[in-house]
Amino acid sequence: MLNQTSVTEFLLLGVTDIQVLQPVLFGVFLAIYIVNVAGNGAILMVVISDSRLHSPMYFFLGNLSCLDICYSTVTLPKMLQNFLSTHKTISFLGCISQLHFFHFLGSTEAMLLAVMAFDRFVAICKPLHYTLIMNHQVCIQMAVTIWIIGFFHALLHSIMTSRLNFCGSNHIHHFFCDVKPLLELACGNTDLNEWLLHSVTGTIAMGPFSLTLLSYFYIIIYLFFKTHSCSMLHKALSTCASHFMVVVLFYAPVVFTYIRPASGSSVDQERIIAIMYSVITPVLNPLIYTLRNKEVEGALRRAIRRRL
Repeated sequence: MLNQTSVTEFLLLGVTDIQVLQPVLFGVFLAIYIVNVAGNGAILMVVISDSRLHSPMYFFLGNLSCLDICYSTVTLPKMLQNFLSTHKTISFLGCISQLHFFHFLGSTEAMLLAVMAFDRFVAICKPLHYTLIMNHQVCIQMAVTIWIIGFFHALLHSIMTSRLNFCGSNHIHHFFCDVKPLLELACGNTDLNEWLLHSVTGTIAMGPFSLTLLSYFYIIIYLFFKTHSCSMLHKALSTCASHFMVVVLFYAPVVFTYIRPASGSSVDQERIIAIMYSVITPVLNPLIYTLRNKEVEGALRRAIRRRL
């Protein structure tokens, strides 16, 4: 990979430059990271170990938990290190690697949420054909496909960004390396990079989001015309509620960051929004699923009893 840059490292300015807040923020984000790893790790463990959860829905939930652990691990450890360190630099290669894995895992999660919505559509609207359509082989093929697409989508951004010329400031006004902050530091023409960010990343984000909304639209229409019992309607929709909450939490800040024009946002807004989708959302996902899903809650209780 050719690199014409004269910059060998970048300085991550972090969440805030107020020194007195650094230890406090370190404690807060460390606690969030521990809860994230413990919560998503617990879900991943019970999905693998409990035979009652060996179904397509929980197979994809296990993938989501794995993604959330990795997703926050891309940014949080470096952020925590910088809270306690005066040396807040990251190497050029480290920066591009962080950018790559951030977009790899983020785009994979966006597509996974659409697949999970499709799974709910098939389960509710075509229950007699569910096991045939969502068989084990199809689920694995879907999961492998979205992971591969996510990898190559991120590879496109990492290669194109690494080929830019960085000849000026190396101060990144962010707590991790992302495409947009790096484009602001580039000296040459970045039109192609910006087009790729808005068109390719926009498609990766909005395509699955549209498919997710379409799946829920069909579910609601199907239930409205086919189900005459309010209790049955409520029960069917409640199975989708957890997933829909996760979709809203994930897509809202992503659309704000990557789809919306950059001219209307400040550096502080960008950082707060980035914390929402890279730190807060992954830690809320296991909480949402365990509170609203009795099967996961029951599996966790059985696992705890076995340990005791």
